[in-house]
Amino acid sequence: MTRQPKVTPFLWFNNQAEEAMNFYVSIFENSEVLSLNRMGADGPVMSGTFQLEGQKIMTLNAGPHFTFNEAVSFFVNCETQEEVDEFWEKLSEGGSTSRCGWLKDRYGLSWQIVPAVLGELLYDKDPVKSQRVMKALMAMDKIDIATLKQAAGGL
Repeated sequence: MTRQPKVTPFLWFNNQAEEAMNFYVSIFENSEVLSLNRMGADGPVMSGTFQLEGQKIMTLNAGPHFTFNEAVSFFVNCETQEEVDEFWEKLSEGGSTSRCGWLKDRYGLSWQIVPAVLGELLYDKDPVKSQRVMKALMAMDKIDIATLKQAAGGL
């Protein structure tokens, strides 16, 4: 028997759970829809479960009573600028973008698209260098690794 994780994100949608699951699975390589629970044999989806890069996520179609906000987001750790660019473009399509790598997708769910190098640059031992990186970051929507490195002093 497969052990279930103790904690699983649970997303409440108005009526787009199946569409959203298929959208997210199309963006992340190691992902799949695990289950769909329909109301009746051919009825609309009531709930579902999918997996993104090993993270199990549950969904529910429960009407417009609640919506997503920035208090909860999914953090996507990227190794390259190409990854940042790809996730940024795909996830923001039909949504909106914001500062410092944050965006909302077409369903209103917030994402942070962040290169791994950002942590190294922000927490450098040299406080002047890290302040320059922070200043550069605060001026960006989509994070640009080359600009961050330039701000840090050309690493």
